[in-house]
Amino acid sequence: MEDQYQEFASVYDLFMDNVDYEGWAEYLVGILSQAGIRDGLILDLGCGTGTMTELLAQAGYDMIGVDSSAQMLSEALSKRERTGSSILYLEQQMQDFELYGTVRGIVSVCDSLNYILSEAELLHVFSLVDNYLDPGGFFIFDMNTPRAYEEIADQTIAENRDDSSFIWENAYDSSTRINECLLTLFIREKDERCSAGKPFFTRTQEYHVQKAYELEEVCRLLKEARLQVLGVYDAYTDLPATDSSKRVSYIAREMTKSLQEKE
Repeated sequence: MEDQYQEFASVYDLFMDNVDYEGWAEYLVGILSQAGIRDGLILDLGCGTGTMTELLAQAGYDMIGVDSSAQMLSEALSKRERTGSSILYLEQQMQDFELYGTVRGIVSVCDSLNYILSEAELLHVFSLVDNYLDPGGFFIFDMNTPRAYEEIADQTIAENRDDSSFIWENAYDSSTRINECLLTLFIREKDERCSAGKPFFTRTQEYHVQKAYELEEVCRLLKEARLQVLGVYDAYTDLPATDSSKRVSYIAREMTKSLQEKE
């Protein structure tokens, strides 16, 4: 069994074509702009194939993308070559990412932070965020709640496309709030791999594990990391999150350095 985001990286964008990245980018830019952050360095934490990173670069930000998957970053670099952007990509774990200096804002989308499997590790990530934010810098991210995983508990999700298909088998433990997923991929190879005009598909498997956090837990950890929680919303809306929310957007701000500057 392979690690997560190996072969899946090559078809990730195909299966994520239902995600409103443009709308999400508009939401992020709106919040950053209202805070006076209309340019400068922004970090995309868990950037994946760089779709959001590219959109924010197009909006005028100097982007840094961090991801632990070399395969996902390879896709991101291909996009950078096509667009001619100047995005800096770094292959690093979210749990110990390291930058050369501070940034004006940090974003994280597509439930990347749900891959952090313990409160201690999530607190450490939030502390790193606080460390690398400019005074008053903003941190905007989304996470899945337990309701999202409860909905797909013990379900198998399958999707078939011309060039690739997947089977996504979920197993959710409500006591630990850990969701384990076995992803089986069938990826069509190039024509030279085909025989007698028939398509040839390669089968591969990946194992993904995510943890669900309650809203109160995330807010508490943000505060422990000395970040000020400004809002918790149904994902990418201005509607306050509720107990039934499945994906939530969190907005937080660096406050310690700002207070020190005023003293």
